[in-house]
Amino acid sequence: MVTLICAGETIFSLPFHVARFFRPTVLDVFGFTNLELGSAVSLYGVLAMIAYFPGGALADRFSARKLMAASLFTSALGGLYMATIPGTFGMTLLFAYWGMTTILLFWAALIRATREWGGGEHQGRAFGILDGGRGLIAAGMASVAVYIFGVLLPEDPSTATALERRDALKSIIYLYTAATCLVGALVWFCVPKEEGLSRERDRPWEGITRVMRLRAVWMSALVVVCAYCGYKGLDQYSLFAVQAYGMNEVEGAKVSAMVVWARPLSAIGAGLLADRISATRVSSICFVLLLAAYSLFVFVTPTPGFVEIFYANALVTGVAIYGLRGVYFAIMEETAVPASVTGTAVGLISLIGYTPDIFIGPLAGWLIDRSPGATGHQHFFCVLLGIATVGFITVTMLRRFGKPSPQ
Repeated sequence: MVTLICAGETIFSLPFHVARFFRPTVLDVFGFTNLELGSAVSLYGVLAMIAYFPGGALADRFSARKLMAASLFTSALGGLYMATIPGTFGMTLLFAYWGMTTILLFWAALIRATREWGGGEHQGRAFGILDGGRGLIAAGMASVAVYIFGVLLPEDPSTATALERRDALKSIIYLYTAATCLVGALVWFCVPKEEGLSRERDRPWEGITRVMRLRAVWMSALVVVCAYCGYKGLDQYSLFAVQAYGMNEVEGAKVSAMVVWARPLSAIGAGLLADRISATRVSSICFVLLLAAYSLFVFVTPTPGFVEIFYANALVTGVAIYGLRGVYFAIMEETAVPASVTGTAVGLISLIGYTPDIFIGPLAGWLIDRSPGATGHQHFFCVLLGIATVGFITVTMLRRFGKPSPQ
């Protein structure tokens, strides 16, 4: 499980962490507008969407050790290219490349291994530990990266030259690339060739047909869509801090890092609670927290220098979002999705559930570029408020009507 945790977060560090924690600098160094960066990330989502379903079928049939190690090493190669600071077109192609390398051989294998580790009684604990542990890894890496970033820039970051910003960002990219390679080696040497995963082999189309008949799978996918929209919204927090509250780039990165530190306790706590009161009930509580927090972001006008409300509300959204991430795959056991088709079910849920990788980035970029400053961010939070409402309704329906019919 420790190896799964390390792999499960590091695989996404290059495509997501760099732009999330250092967004203002990324925009400046690569010459992106918000819309261009969002569009590049959306291409990642398109390729990932294509990869989720076949990746699920592969995970039901092949060793997680080989699949995940190959995924980590090929993703690290992309980091070496990113460090050359390619242009907009090159970065767009790189995000498309990562869309395949981080998903096709990796994601469903990780989720299936975690479900098997949790057994029939401790799914909440298993997925909570996975996502909480991933959060701990992410927070630790982010804190180290932010510290190094601050050291590489002048004491007053606003006085940094373009070359100083560029070199500092390249150092951060190399840091995440090295971490991805090291974890790939960890997977290869520490994950057994046979992890005790189920080796039941349905014919591929039989497994797909079986999964597509399950109402709980489709409803779970919509829950993941709504939760993941909130997660993708966290990418804008560092920029929101800079543009709406007058913080500098390092302070904005620290806000994002602070929110990530909520992930370990939130995910593990939500997972343990899910084993006691059910994953769907915990999901409902998390969506209610999001509704309250996004309402505050929408209706309270940001005031530069008055950051207490922002810090507190950002932390609440982090708790709710990471709580959701800690339990939404535990819903499979609660709704009796057959273990023998876990990979295929994860593939379908992920195919639908992670579509925000395609549209949230461009949508946020368009709203923020159209209405610069706090107003554009508030428009974006209004969209997230509506999505969280759909999530609450869906998980309520899933709790009542989502279990599969007896077969």
